[in-house]
Amino acid sequence: MTGQAASLLEALRAEAGFPRARLDGDYNARASVSPERFEHEMQRYRALSEPARAMPGMALDLVYDEESGQALDIFGAAAPGERLRPVFLFIHGGYWRALSKADSAFMAPMLGRHGIATAVLDYRLAPTVSLAEIVREVRAAVAFLWRRGANFGVDPQRIFVGGSSAGGHLTGAVLADGWQEGLALPPQVVKGALPISGLFHLAPIARSFVQEWIRLSPQDVVALSPAEHLPSTGCPIAVAFASDEPDGFGRQSRAYHALWQAAGFASSLTQVRDRNHFDVVLDLADDDSVLSHILRNLIAGG
Repeated sequence: MTGQAASLLEALRAEAGFPRARLDGDYNARASVSPERFEHEMQRYRALSEPARAMPGMALDLVYDEESGQALDIFGAAAPGERLRPVFLFIHGGYWRALSKADSAFMAPMLGRHGIATAVLDYRLAPTVSLAEIVREVRAAVAFLWRRGANFGVDPQRIFVGGSSAGGHLTGAVLADGWQEGLALPPQVVKGALPISGLFHLAPIARSFVQEWIRLSPQDVVALSPAEHLPSTGCPIAVAFASDEPDGFGRQSRAYHALWQAAGFASSLTQVRDRNHFDVVLDLADDDSVLSHILRNLIAGG
């Protein structure tokens, strides 16, 4: 690890020493918008996801992990006889305790118009299961796409991953080193990633109000923080966050981008103007948004 990377990592760890009131403010996304605005955005997640169910190349409720019974949906995949399509696996947020794949397919029509398939998944939620189990399930979904994706019209050699908020953390967990061999996957099974408003070190989270349901031990903080487990060879990533969200998400996004670059890997950093923590990801429903262009360029480059 370079000196720059070590300094960046230490700064993320040191956030655990901030006063509790500051941590709660820096990571309380819901308090950054009015209750009415929050409900409006949650309704938009579901409403903008509904059109995906009219798309060709659809396969619903595919069980990707027999142990948990969790399933994923695929939209916009190639028809039989066509060339397999790249696939974007989107991992929903909700602070690991809310939302579902039914709220998470809003980018599928946009990507489908550009020849890209979308996969969205469910995972069991906290506090019913631990964060370690949630991470295991999401990694199992990547393994499913690599092993069986071709059966459903998607290219196992062109898997891209992204997510928002807690989904950004889980995207980082997929990028981390050390788990692929256990599932007999190639080290670079993921060809690119788009973490949005992600949480890449859990030290401050374990000292905030989120600890009430995520229940992280000190060992969990180290084991499950993507910033602690950068890969030896990293794929290109595009890190993004919103201008109008709590400070913690921006700090973590900037730090993860800088860590990725310090390791010698390709990373871009985008602050999306005039967006909050909840509506920034909905820009992926718009063909002409900055985020949509970033994602399509990432996939084209992969």
